[in-house]
Amino acid sequence: MSRYLASVWLMLTLDLRQRVRSTAWYVILGVYAAVLLVFSVGAAATVANWAGGGVLYSVVVYFVLLLATLVSPALSGTAINGEREAGTLATIQVTSITTGQIVLGKFLAAWATSLVFLAVSVPFLALGLAFGEISALTVLSSTLILAAELGVLSAIGVGLSGLIRKPLFSVVVSYLVIAGLSIGTLLVFGIAGTLTQTPVKVTTIQSQWTTDPESGESTALCDAPEVRYETTPRYDLYWGFLAANPYVVVADASARDFDQYGTPRDVFGFIASGVRLAQQTPEAEKTYDYCRSDSDGTPGITAEESLRTGAPSWFLGLAIQAALGAGALLGAWRATRAPSGRLGRESRIA
Repeated sequence: MSRYLASVWLMLTLDLRQRVRSTAWYVILGVYAAVLLVFSVGAAATVANWAGGGVLYSVVVYFVLLLATLVSPALSGTAINGEREAGTLATIQVTSITTGQIVLGKFLAAWATSLVFLAVSVPFLALGLAFGEISALTVLSSTLILAAELGVLSAIGVGLSGLIRKPLFSVVVSYLVIAGLSIGTLLVFGIAGTLTQTPVKVTTIQSQWTTDPESGESTALCDAPEVRYETTPRYDLYWGFLAANPYVVVADASARDFDQYGTPRDVFGFIASGVRLAQQTPEAEKTYDYCRSDSDGTPGITAEESLRTGAPSWFLGLAIQAALGAGALLGAWRATRAPSGRLGRESRIA
């Protein structure tokens, strides 16, 4: 086992040394830090004034995740087929290092590289603490789930670089897969939920108020119930697609902060409570009785209370993403192992 891990460590360090020697690595890192600095300062000058430090922090976290989805495919999408194009992959494969060690080492190197970007982001993530309204637990939990998401993105990029022989094509497909998780899941959830309708019986009881001219007392006269039938979307059937979204995973896995009224102080709480509400099956019958004196005085549940209902979605979402990344790495292992039983046209061996 120690020899196996030693070979993985060798692949990891070799890959990292190649990246560190590249000038483009420092340029990308510098541009990343500059963009994040400009955005954080701009957000602090605008968002924090009217929304508070909690919203500022969650906005910066999501911006870091957005930048990660833009940078990660470029860093990991050519990990294996780039070696094949350069003619160095075959040289590695004739050594005692196995294909599994190559793929695992490349994945860990890509993940470690992305964690460097996360480390650069930490000072900007801590900016929310300076404005208050955010707890250290929220910062810690969101940082850890960001690190896990970077691992998933790295696994997808490295896996596709092994499955697809052309580096440019593998990078493009990596972007498309990540776009499918980030945007496609929202579209499927919204469109499928809207198209799937269920009938609802709605009963409305109106009231007419009359005033006695002698006593001056007002009395409510109840009208006959009005019944109508309408349809409502069934989002509860498709909330699994929403759970697979990286931004939903970050929101649901992060600790949330609430004020004394149960209102979220950050964007995480609004998104997480919205997902819990999407899990609920719509009522088959609704009654609006305006003739009851207490019909308008019943308070609704707060966002904090809604999080106690339903199931946390980040477990499912992270499991789906991990399965996707593991499947890509497994496919890369099968496509890269040597000797290969079949090679594509114009495939380079050495």
